[in-house]
Amino acid sequence: LDILVCPVTKQPLKLADNSILQTINSAIETGKIKNIANKNVETKLTSALIREDGKLLYPIRDEIPLLLGV
Repeated sequence: LDILVCPVTKQPLKLADNSILQTINSAIETGKIKNIANKNVETKLTSALIREDGKLLYPIRDEIPLLLGV
């Protein structure tokens, strides 16, 4: 985790806490979350990395960070 950075801005990433995940998952349920390709995100997150500025989130699926953005 210490070496992972945002591929866009090179800002450090940290694990998103449960309150962030709950907020994001609620927004996913209502269709308010889009990925970088501007498509609705439909799968709830169980774990994610968040950029230092809080503006971009990267899901973790099967213990693998997907640095494509949500």
